[in-house]
Amino acid sequence: MRPRILIAITLVCLPALLSGQAAANHVTGKASPHMTKKLSPEAVHQSAIVIDTHADTPQRFVDENFDMADPLKGGNLNLESAKKGNLGAEFFSIWVEPNLYKGEYAKRTLVLIDAVKQQVVKHPDQMMLAGSVADIEKAHREHKLASLMGIEGGHSIEGSLALLRQYYALGVRYMTLTWSNSNGWADSSGDIDDASVPHTQDGLSEFGKDVVYEMNRLGMMVDISHVSDKTFFYTTRISRAALIASHSSARALDDAPRNMTDNMLLAVARSGGPESKGGVVQVNYYSAFLSQAYRDAQKAQKPEVDKAVQALKDKAKAEGHELTYEEISKVQRQYADRIPRPPLSILIDHIDHIAKVAGVDHVGLGSDFDGVDGQLPEGMDSAADLPKITAALLDRGYSAENCRKILGGNLLRVFGEVEQVSKQLQAADRPKITDKQPFDKPRN
Repeated sequence: MRPRILIAITLVCLPALLSGQAAANHVTGKASPHMTKKLSPEAVHQSAIVIDTHADTPQRFVDENFDMADPLKGGNLNLESAKKGNLGAEFFSIWVEPNLYKGEYAKRTLVLIDAVKQQVVKHPDQMMLAGSVADIEKAHREHKLASLMGIEGGHSIEGSLALLRQYYALGVRYMTLTWSNSNGWADSSGDIDDASVPHTQDGLSEFGKDVVYEMNRLGMMVDISHVSDKTFFYTTRISRAALIASHSSARALDDAPRNMTDNMLLAVARSGGPESKGGVVQVNYYSAFLSQAYRDAQKAQKPEVDKAVQALKDKAKAEGHELTYEEISKVQRQYADRIPRPPLSILIDHIDHIAKVAGVDHVGLGSDFDGVDGQLPEGMDSAADLPKITAALLDRGYSAENCRKILGGNLLRVFGEVEQVSKQLQAADRPKITDKQPFDKPRN
C-alpha cells in the first residue's frame, strides 16, 4: 500500500478509532484523557438535576399569603434561593393538619393544591407545573423550577379511591400512606403505641391494599415515610412499583420512629417487581431526625411546649379565633431556637450511611423545608445552601456521577419506573377496583 493512501485511510478512520476507544473506556471504567480533569464542586452541582421531594411551603402560600417571589421571611424556600441552589424540581407537600381540619380534609387538600398551581400561574417564566419525568427534564432545559405535588397523609383521600384518582388528575404524584396519624387503613409510626387509636391487624386493611394497588396503577409513587414498621414491610411486599421515603433518615444514627432501620433501608432498595431496580430514601434535614442529642433535648422540652401550645389554643377558642398551624409553629419555634443546631456534617452522615447500607442508587434528598420550624443543621438555612451538600459528598470521596444520583438521578429513575409500571397495569386485562370498595370491604 502506498504511503499517501495509508495516511489518507488513517485520517479517515482516526475519529472512529478514537470513538471506539472512548466506548471501550466507558465499558472498562477507564477515564479517557479528556475526562480525567477533576470537576469543581460548583460544576458538579450545576451539572445535576437537583430534586427535593418534600417542602411544606404550600402552608405558607395559604396561611401567610406568601409568594415564591417574596423574600424568605424566615422560611427556607423561594424562587431566589431555588435559583442559587440550582434546585431543579420541588415536590410541594400537600399536608392537612388532621386536628385543625377534621371534617374537611378534602377541602383543605384542594385549597393547598390550588395554591401551588396559582404560584405557577403567577411565575410562568420561572416555574412549570410538572407531572412526569419528561416534565422535569423539560423544565430543566428551560431553566424553570419543576413544581410537583405530593400528599402527606392518606387521610386526605377520606377513604375514597375516587378522591385519590382526582388528586392524581390534579397533579399529585406521590402520597405518604399516613402522616403522624393512623387513618383506619394504614398505621402511623406517630401513634402506633397509643392504645386509644384503632390500628389494622397487618399494617394495611383490605382497603389499604387497594390504595397501594391503585397508586401503582395510576402512576403515583407510594411513599412510606411516617408509616409504622408493620405497615412499611407489608407495603414493600405488595407494591408492584419501587417505593420512596420522601423525607426520612437513618434510625441507626437517630432512633426516631420516623427514621428507617437498616433492614428497612435494604427493603426499600429491593422494593418493586422482578424487573425493578429498587426504591429510594430521601434524607430528611430535620435536626431531630439527624441528631440523637438534639432529639433528646427536644423530648425534654416537650411538656413545656405542649403547655404553651394548649394555652394558645385555649386563648383562640375563647376569642372565637380560628387558629392556624403557622401560629402554633411560631410558639414551637421559640422553644426550638433554644436548642443548639447540629453541624451540617450530620446530614451528610445520614446520606453516607444509607448509601453504604442500601447502595448509592437508593438515597436522595427530602429536605422538609418550611415544615420543621427552622430546625435545620448549621449552614442549611435555605435552598440556596444545597451546593454545600455536593461539596461535602465530594470531600468524602463520592464521584461526580454518584453525587448526581443522590442529588436527583435516583428519584428520576424510580419515578420513571413507577410510570412504566402504571402503563403495564393499565394495559393488563384484570378486574378494576370499583368506587364501591371502601364500603363493600371491611376497613380493618
